[in-house]
Amino acid sequence: MELGYFGDKIVPFSGVRADMRFPAISEVRAYWEALRNGRKVPLRSEIDPRGIERALEYAFVLERIAPNVSRFRLAGMHLNDLMGMEVRGMPVTAFFTPASRPEASGIIENVFRTPQIAEMTLGGETAFGKPPMAARLIILPLQSDLGDISRALGCLVADGAVGRTPRRFDLVSAAITTIETGKAGFLPVPARGFAESQGPIDGEPKGDRSHLRLVKTDK
Repeated sequence: MELGYFGDKIVPFSGVRADMRFPAISEVRAYWEALRNGRKVPLRSEIDPRGIERALEYAFVLERIAPNVSRFRLAGMHLNDLMGMEVRGMPVTAFFTPASRPEASGIIENVFRTPQIAEMTLGGETAFGKPPMAARLIILPLQSDLGDISRALGCLVADGAVGRTPRRFDLVSAAITTIETGKAGFLPVPARGFAESQGPIDGEPKGDRSHLRLVKTDK
């Protein structure tokens, strides 16, 4: 069941159609659903960038490092463009305005704890050189190699001129989806090619950036 948050009201989101301006959101969610195949959540090692090739520039992988704190392990170029810098290692809440961070942080924390799916409608903060932007964000939980749910696959798409960076967003609404399972446990699947560094981000060699971004390539 999906629930939507509007201020202090909670309303069902059943039957709500995806905004056609953000097809990458639907692609990433469909890929995640296909991977889990009735399980609670997919494994982080199952993610293959070829499965979401058209959405790669908008996609990211989060790591939960503490309660209410999760950071980017990988991020597509669209996210870097919105911030005007490399976002890898930054907290996901950096994309939210200060007023929206507490609520957004709580929603994202529950993605890992419950787990559940969070899909948010965002509005770009406006100022001189920062025109209005509409955005959608989805965060989908993943099981790490250690067996805990401390990773997440996500997608952030903003519609409109970027203008001056960094661009931050207000949380307009959020749809929360309870995950229903059809199978018990997790199926072992060999690791594939969505590689990320397993060491501390701050201590990695600056010369090797092959793992820092998701890059969409033409075939």
